[in-house]
Amino acid sequence: MPEGDSVWKAARRMREQLVGRTVVRSDFRVPQHATADLSGREITAFDSCGKHMLTRFSGGLTLHTHFEMDGAWQVVGQGKVLPRSFDDEVRLVLSTDGPTAYALRMPVLELVETAREDEVVGHLGPDLLGPSWDEDLAVERLLREPDRPVVEALLDQRNLAGIGNLWAVETCYLRGHSPWTPVRAVDLHATVQLTRRMMRHSLEHPGQVTTGDTRRGRTHWVYGRAERPCRRCGTPVQFRDSVTGTPYSRETWWCPRCQPGPFPSLSERPTRPGSRRGVNEESFGSRTTRLSGRAGYAR
Repeated sequence: MPEGDSVWKAARRMREQLVGRTVVRSDFRVPQHATADLSGREITAFDSCGKHMLTRFSGGLTLHTHFEMDGAWQVVGQGKVLPRSFDDEVRLVLSTDGPTAYALRMPVLELVETAREDEVVGHLGPDLLGPSWDEDLAVERLLREPDRPVVEALLDQRNLAGIGNLWAVETCYLRGHSPWTPVRAVDLHATVQLTRRMMRHSLEHPGQVTTGDTRRGRTHWVYGRAERPCRRCGTPVQFRDSVTGTPYSRETWWCPRCQPGPFPSLSERPTRPGSRRGVNEESFGSRTTRLSGRAGYAR
């Protein structure tokens, strides 16, 4: 799932190419907006809000998108189109007087009045990468449920917006906490400061690196490294699968030695996580590697 920094970078790329352009044709391929027409409207802004993106148009209209697990925006230069093999993934085509943007596999795609954007993003906590970031408010929200596991509290977008599984898992490791340590036992100011610092670093650097080592296979401490030795102590990294029916219980990696505290029972853990060892959240979808240019961006 693209995290807040990935969506922020996607919004920046879209701004660079599309703000100020006029839509000459729009093609919504979702039932709720099948008859919507954005032609003639100028694209005025692309802003991220946590994991959400807001695309604003002249005339007081906003397109709200959320990437969830596999959504992506792709932009192609004027006169170019995506390969036809992508046709079944396209949810929206925005043809402008310059480049053309495609929303691929986008699970959330809705039009709202710009004045009513709060209806789709107002529930979010402070945005870690936003201009009005409020650390004290984020900590206050995290403390509303003091007995909640810290990894789940960090993932709850109502507390603070933008943290995804990678950043939550790696933050817990770097702070030396078991992911299931209750919120009340954690220095929350230091925790959110660390997460924000790592995410802000990601904005100007490729990938999502937490170790400081950009070499392939060395970018993360525990994330995606089940059964492999901890980079610090050599203890095999442990893994727990997501729990069905629990919204903020995701796949979790941790080192039982470097992260002391409560752990899930053995019955909650798989014997071998298999393909879950390697997860690449730097891409915007498994098929984007077929396109040239930067991740989530086609030329």
